[in-house]
Amino acid sequence: MSARALAAAATVLLVGLIALGLAWELVLAPLRPGGSWLALKVLPLAAALPGFLRRRRYTFQWMSMLVLVYLAEGIVRAWSEQGASRTLAAAQTALAALLFLAAALYARATRPGAARPV
Repeated sequence: MSARALAAAATVLLVGLIALGLAWELVLAPLRPGGSWLALKVLPLAAALPGFLRRRRYTFQWMSMLVLVYLAEGIVRAWSEQGASRTLAAAQTALAALLFLAAALYARATRPGAARPV
């Protein structure tokens, strides 16, 4: 897969993770009726969006580490919650795992000295 395709996939996954986090905590299954302050958890993800759109390698590198927090949260909440929250947590787990993979592969594909296709 090309670096361009990896960057596009990672960007789509990042936007999906942001949308899921907001929808989950504000509308679909908030901790409290009417929404939850837990929706602020998407702020670090939103901070990475400009770097993803500009394909900055450094942003992909730190996101590959940060997204592990969202992966862990998804696993814990999928295990401990019930109903819609369990399904949403499973979706977060999948998105976070795929984002980790895409971001790490992009960072690897764009590293200095990496073989470039001609």
